[in-house]
Amino acid sequence: MKKANVGHPKGLYVLFLTEMWERFSYYGMRAMFVLYMVKCLSLAKEDASQIYGNYTGLVYLTPLLGGYLADRFWGNRRSILLGSAVMALGQFLMFVSACIYTSPTAYWLMFAGLGLLILGNGFFKPNISTMVGDLYAKNDSRRDSAYTIFYMGVNVGAMIAPLWCGFVSNGESPEGFKWSFLSAAVGMLIGGLVFYFFKDRYLHSPEGKPLGVKPEKKPEKKQGEANKRPAWFSAAMAVLCVALFAAFCVGGSDIIGAAIYSVSITIPVMIITDGSLTTIERKRIGVIYAITFFVIFFWAAYEQSGASLTFFADEQTDRNILGWEMPASYFQSFNPIFIVLLVPVFNILWDFLRRHGKEPAATMKQAIGLALLGVGYLVIAFGVDNLDPALKVSIMWLTTLYFMQTLGELCLEPIGLSIVNRLSPARFSSLLMGVWCLSSAAANKLAGVLSGLYPADGKITSFLGYQIADLSDFFMIFVWMSFAAAIVLALLSKRLEKLM
Repeated sequence: MKKANVGHPKGLYVLFLTEMWERFSYYGMRAMFVLYMVKCLSLAKEDASQIYGNYTGLVYLTPLLGGYLADRFWGNRRSILLGSAVMALGQFLMFVSACIYTSPTAYWLMFAGLGLLILGNGFFKPNISTMVGDLYAKNDSRRDSAYTIFYMGVNVGAMIAPLWCGFVSNGESPEGFKWSFLSAAVGMLIGGLVFYFFKDRYLHSPEGKPLGVKPEKKPEKKQGEANKRPAWFSAAMAVLCVALFAAFCVGGSDIIGAAIYSVSITIPVMIITDGSLTTIERKRIGVIYAITFFVIFFWAAYEQSGASLTFFADEQTDRNILGWEMPASYFQSFNPIFIVLLVPVFNILWDFLRRHGKEPAATMKQAIGLALLGVGYLVIAFGVDNLDPALKVSIMWLTTLYFMQTLGELCLEPIGLSIVNRLSPARFSSLLMGVWCLSSAAANKLAGVLSGLYPADGKITSFLGYQIADLSDFFMIFVWMSFAAAIVLALLSKRLEKLM
């Protein structure tokens, strides 16, 4: 028995490599995306930020569909393979768009590519994350470290992608973006092929059964009753979704933002009211919803790296290193580089604290992560205070922000994935992983909205009555947001732990 719990199953490393190449594809394209829109398609920064937020928001909304179809009909394996193929095609359309960027057709090809990337990610993301947890028994203590290892795979891909795609872009020139997008397409194909050729050999449950195959129809009366929703309930959920959509539109959101926010509320309500849930299961799902809400504030700040922080790196950061000017996209490798270096340190730290009975509760770790993020933005807000727009700051300010952001991320994301997998009823595992992704959908859309407030060309903007006149004001938004969320989650931590 002890021997079985030593090390990790080989299937973890198949999923590690598959996810690594998918993240190479995603982050390689993301590193170039806003720069491509501004430099090649001549879009304003505010418009590019909105498109960026809509894209990254919808990327994390479609996992609900993929999770549902996998749980009910297709299984994880088919969904992952389909998602890989669709995303590779989407990246190829981005490549074609960049090849003809001077043509009006390039604009629409870009949107076609984005649509396929959004759809493909929906099939891929929730299913591969679920399969990591399914490699282990529910009470297996290796589960948290497995998700940390898996998360390192995510960041190996995210680390290599901006470096390679920045390199082949020929200094982020209009003529070079196509090679970055083609690299992303090839990376996605490699990830899909790794999964295809090794899934049958290594992806098995602790009992030796193949994971992720087409689900069997179970004649469980209780579960069957849960699927037969009364017509009035479906109508009520539709009315709720439409009412929320209208409310968000009236409140100033665009159509995509209103859709993301309304679905992010309606779907969780539908799941937690399922008649098959026991009281304990419903409480545990409530915990998932709570942590899902708080991580929105983390990712809204984190995702500035693909938009406002890219503008900041490109225009107001001194990137000259011994006579070589580092491409702005390279900054997006800093966070994953730090993660790859620090994952072993955090594993040792948590193991040490666990042995001495000092390990923080999972939700307290997440509160600490939010606080660390706030510290990072506080540092850079201080560094740019009263900065002349004509001047550039040292590379160390942005580096420090990404370092603190990494410390926060390692306290928050792998722990959250583990909580969702551990607390989810088996019949809702992929769907609830999709709900976890909803936090990223809402956060990414919010990130695009906030990035649109970036103070460029002397313009003064405001957010909820808070005036933004310079970069320091802009970065302080994320300071207050992160600290407020950290304090509230820390206060709720003990109660949430009792409900797990």
